[in-house]
Amino acid sequence: MRYRILTLNQISAQGLARFPAERYDVGPAVDAPDAIVVRSHDMHATAIPATVKAIGRAGAGTNNIPVAALSRRGVPVFNAPGANANAVKELVLTALLMAARNVVPALRFVAALDRGASDLEERVEAGKKQFAGVELPGRTLGIVGLGAIGSLVADTAIKLGMRVVGFDPEITVDAAWRLPSAVRRAHSIDELMRACDYVTLHVPLLTVTRHLVDASRLAAAKPGAVLLNFAREGVVDEQAVVAALDGGRLAAYLCDFPTAALIGHPKVVALPHLGASTAEAEENCAIMVVDEVRDYLEHGTIRHAVNFPAVAMDRESPWRVAIANANVPNMLGQISSTMAHAGLNIHNMVNKSRGEMAYTLVDVDSPVETPVIRAIAAIDGVLSVRSIPAETIARETYAGAASG
Repeated sequence: MRYRILTLNQISAQGLARFPAERYDVGPAVDAPDAIVVRSHDMHATAIPATVKAIGRAGAGTNNIPVAALSRRGVPVFNAPGANANAVKELVLTALLMAARNVVPALRFVAALDRGASDLEERVEAGKKQFAGVELPGRTLGIVGLGAIGSLVADTAIKLGMRVVGFDPEITVDAAWRLPSAVRRAHSIDELMRACDYVTLHVPLLTVTRHLVDASRLAAAKPGAVLLNFAREGVVDEQAVVAALDGGRLAAYLCDFPTAALIGHPKVVALPHLGASTAEAEENCAIMVVDEVRDYLEHGTIRHAVNFPAVAMDRESPWRVAIANANVPNMLGQISSTMAHAGLNIHNMVNKSRGEMAYTLVDVDSPVETPVIRAIAAIDGVLSVRSIPAETIARETYAGAASG
């Protein structure tokens, strides 16, 4: 079986090379694709073919992908959490140091000097006083969001001698294990804002995080605090940030999202979305998401999907069925009954749910014919279903194991 992969952006060649050429057709002109691999392309206005079984985002955020619509189709959206974490951490550290030492205003001052002036040296010496900064040891950094990036930022800040306060009500067990023990927990964002000289945001853009930092939270900020946003543009209310800068509540705003409201403001440093723009991060993201998409297409495995539960099962048979369905009662009973009616014997089955979505993998003892797939698809609540036969060599292996 050959799979067809459509790429909507320039994707790292090292990542795409993990699609075996003998079984995959990959490129920007592929039609009737089985999957799409994308970086920043806005897919909300893109017609996604009915053949698409998976979307792979070579990065962490998925706000450029119509996740809800794809969920209704039973299509998982994979991403690469943590693959660009070091790149973003390094940019946040750069911004933190730029803010502490007033680097950008100082650069603007030097750029405006008349290099032909006879008193150039005196002007430099006189002007540098206005850019005196502070040192980071002993200062307090607040981190909102303690996932892969936030925990790396925390670790680096502590090594620089900073005190670190963190807030993340949704922190996972794995993230908690990664977090340095020196991080002090804040019970609310307002508490964190009041306590910190610098605040950095590391949360995804969701309905609940849009304008997470607004006028009321900025009013609670420590006077003269610095706000850093290398997460998503929409997690702050830009108009409120500008007002806080103009009113002196914030000393500076450093972000990765230049917009009309920010460009040219003397207290804003806005970078052109450089967070994951390193060769290493692009390669890591592409490798990670290609492996996820391939594992899903070939085995039905779900790893790092933003809209599906994580599901993996070792094969006990060369014939497998993958089913995405609404998380409602009696779905497994109906699926099992349909297979039994077709004379299929179930070797193994795993079913997991995540919110309104459920996903099932079933290994059976004989080929799953098209009428069976159609019968399962006809069950009310089933969103997608497909048969995933193993390769011929794998079938021989399973047959040998069964006979032994």
